[in-house]
Amino acid sequence: MRLEHLRRLRGSEQVAAICYRLDKRGIEFLLVRTRGRRWTFPKGSIESGLTNAQAAALEAFEEAGVHGRIEEAAFARYVRVKAGRNRLSSEIEVVINAHLCEVRRLGKPEEKDREPTWFSAEKAKRRLREERADDYGEDLARIVDRAVARIQRQYRSDHGTRARRAAQVIDIDNARS
Repeated sequence: MRLEHLRRLRGSEQVAAICYRLDKRGIEFLLVRTRGRRWTFPKGSIESGLTNAQAAALEAFEEAGVHGRIEEAAFARYVRVKAGRNRLSSEIEVVINAHLCEVRRLGKPEEKDREPTWFSAEKAKRRLREERADDYGEDLARIVDRAVARIQRQYRSDHGTRARRAAQVIDIDNARS
């Protein structure tokens, strides 16, 4: 395998925390701003020595100050095509593993200028589609739809007790421990 090909594969998989809460208005999603000022889910690279869920929990903690519970298994995957890092590689496909994260409380984010903000499912989909010319915004909106369906299924059976026990969950209290 050529070195250029290996370099292109590095960073070709990431994790995202699809953070939500339930309140009297229904399901709300927590989005953060990117450095380019677009709304997105907390996401980032897979960390060596961590499971994908632990890495997603760490991103949620660092970017949004999330304390809560994250599912060990990804409930969805989506692909983002990014511009290559140099002239040898024109595009890189990044596969993002999405983990559902129930937010119990928010602390102060470690990263600056992320502006964690709660949105209804419909508003979250609109924000995720904004200012994106490619299909990536539509993919993000579909992740919200899938998350809503999964959350509704979880809480329908015995008000969530059976479903919550069935999913392996990691508590996020202090991401640094």
